[in-house]
Amino acid sequence: MRKAYFTFVFLTVIGTACEKEINVDLQRTEDMVVVEGIIEQGSFPMVRISKSLNYFSRITPQQLLESFVHNAAVTVSNGVQTHRLREYRTDTTGGIALYFYTVDTADMQTAFFGEPGKSYTLRIETEGQTFHSITTIPEPKFRIDTMWWKFGKEEDSNRAEILLKVTDPPERGNYFRYFTSLNRGRFLPALSSVFDDQVVNGTSFDVVVAPGVDKNRSSGISGDYGFFDKGDTVTLKFCNIDHNTYDFWRTAEFAYSSAGNPFSSPTRTMGNVKGALGYWGGYSVALKTIIIPK
Repeated sequence: MRKAYFTFVFLTVIGTACEKEINVDLQRTEDMVVVEGIIEQGSFPMVRISKSLNYFSRITPQQLLESFVHNAAVTVSNGVQTHRLREYRTDTTGGIALYFYTVDTADMQTAFFGEPGKSYTLRIETEGQTFHSITTIPEPKFRIDTMWWKFGKEEDSNRAEILLKVTDPPERGNYFRYFTSLNRGRFLPALSSVFDDQVVNGTSFDVVVAPGVDKNRSSGISGDYGFFDKGDTVTLKFCNIDHNTYDFWRTAEFAYSSAGNPFSSPTRTMGNVKGALGYWGGYSVALKTIIIPK
């Protein structure tokens, strides 16, 4: 809606001969359930459930707190076992409470870790509605060969790039997403964190690793984005993902990068939870650390 508004403003400015007033009816839609669910290799599933917020509303900590969906019946199945997740609360350093569902430590008999090559079904029942989705943790088809660093444009620069050499097998249809942890901080995705093998299928190729970004803090994105500092310890979290997970993040990242651009095309984020917003995604994980010398 906001993109349409800016387009009309632009046309009004350049088309002085056209003075007709244009009103856009910004209708409020019903709140929808929003799901963010992941299951990683070697980890228990984790699911956040909330309600969507009005696009034009001012978001406050209290609104965020009230958006979480509580007491939902959330189960994950690997085809052999079905485990009901339990709701937990954690407090951020900023004093904001977050709620999520993960393994019920009081019932470990049916609990399981994520494994490559297996599919997982998520089922959510809340407020008389039922949502479900299926994801797969793929086998690690994309493989990291080497990881190295190099200085920026000037040899005496304090800034450095990190690169990967990645090999893709002959079979088409492979996807990956990556995160970085800087100096043992939390893992964050880059602005563009997902790749496919449409162009590079069956080859070895280089990838420039960009630093992860907290997209809730746009001030952290500067003009020299893409570089690390001398002395940084960088841990790469390299994840093979399935097609649905790739599609969700590809469209979500495009929408984020074009937000506020009056010339961009509207983008629909492609989730895979029927009847809800968001996604349920599986990740095959490999970790690699590099230290940039001072």
